[in-house]
Amino acid sequence: MGVSKEQVESALRSKLTPSHIEVIDTSGGCGASFKVEIVTEQFEGKRLLERHRMVNGALAEEMKDIHALSISKAMTPDQWKKQQESETSQPAAA
Repeated sequence: MGVSKEQVESALRSKLTPSHIEVIDTSGGCGASFKVEIVTEQFEGKRLLERHRMVNGALAEEMKDIHALSISKAMTPDQWKKQQESETSQPAAA
């Protein structure tokens, strides 16, 4: 049996206390593949590899039933804020 999007989100919220999180089930509903975007202060001072390990560690139990996990963004709140400001200041593509 697969894992639900809500289970993944709940596990990440409880262990990493993110200020922003987005979990997308990319498996077509069977709960075997997810894409995650997460922003948390716990990533401060950590390299990207360490951040990914933290996410995988937070999902240790869920990973038993997940076949693919894509961490599209693992950022600190400052990095997230800068990215959002950068995206909003860019002119729209023609």
